[in-house]
Amino acid sequence: MKKALITSRAFTCCALAAVLLTLGTSCNRGSSPSAPSSLSVSAGDIVPKVTVGKAVIKDVPQDESYSSSIEAYATNNIAPQSAGRIQKINVEVGDFVSKGDILAEMDKVQLNQTRLALVNDSTEFSRIKGLYAEGAVSQSDYESMELAYNVRKSTYENLLENTILRAPISGVITARNYDRGDLFAMTQPLFVLQQISPVKLYVGISESDYTRVKRGDSVNITVDALPGRSFTGKITRINPTINAMTHTVSVEVQVPNSSRELRPGMYAKVVVNFASRRSVTVPDAAVVKQQGSGQRIVYVLNDDNTVEMRVVELGRHVNGEYELLGGVSDGETVVVKGQASLRGGVKVEVVNNI
Repeated sequence: MKKALITSRAFTCCALAAVLLTLGTSCNRGSSPSAPSSLSVSAGDIVPKVTVGKAVIKDVPQDESYSSSIEAYATNNIAPQSAGRIQKINVEVGDFVSKGDILAEMDKVQLNQTRLALVNDSTEFSRIKGLYAEGAVSQSDYESMELAYNVRKSTYENLLENTILRAPISGVITARNYDRGDLFAMTQPLFVLQQISPVKLYVGISESDYTRVKRGDSVNITVDALPGRSFTGKITRINPTINAMTHTVSVEVQVPNSSRELRPGMYAKVVVNFASRRSVTVPDAAVVKQQGSGQRIVYVLNDDNTVEMRVVELGRHVNGEYELLGGVSDGETVVVKGQASLRGGVKVEVVNNI
């Protein structure tokens, strides 16, 4: 009796397990096809919305920016030829002087002595010259006196130039190293005089652009010290050799600076324009950086409203537009907004055209 009960219970459990297994299998078979069907319908209904613009061919300025510093057009170290006592100083640092102005005077003892000797030699030479005309002195005596007079005159003129110190150029005094009464020891100049009208800059042009610059070309200059101001200069000299270390050529730019606003030492930005080039341009928003490769791409809209992904080569960036050196043709329509969900061949809906 007991054995029959156990057998009956075992049979019941097996039957129950079989029923549950059958129900689970039928549920899986009935439900699995419906899920993918629902997802595919949702994905097919999504059409990316985009804003588009036109690729246009334009004249694109080919300019480059360079960093430089303002320099004085000329710098003179003012000093006498020999040591001596400084008798008088007429200018201070910051004074503007004109060519020929007296800047300082040295001790005049030697100058006065030479001047008296020159007066004496001049009188004696005039006498000998008259006697020579009458035949009273030989030609040798006449020539000896003439030589002595010319030597004395040259000595006096040299002493005068180095005793009365004058400005050799017009400019501004940027340094004064001695005071009145000091003994000039020839260790450093009395004054430093700089011509700042005009001023000059040196720019290192890349060797690839060497053939594109020439004397007389205009350049644009801005300085941090004068925000909002710009100045025009001209290329005055081009170094005939290229620096083997930097592969640049030094170009001298001259700026008039009649208002004296530009001062030596100012940091400057120099923009050199290498003419212009006819190129296809697109709004800068149309250019996208491709993840992974780092390539720049543009999505071009086809007639059937599908987009084509093209790799492009960028040129200049001017006024919110990129110059394209390849990849897109003039007149083609490009996507400028909504590229995040795009890939090649996808159909899109154009919601705006700029």
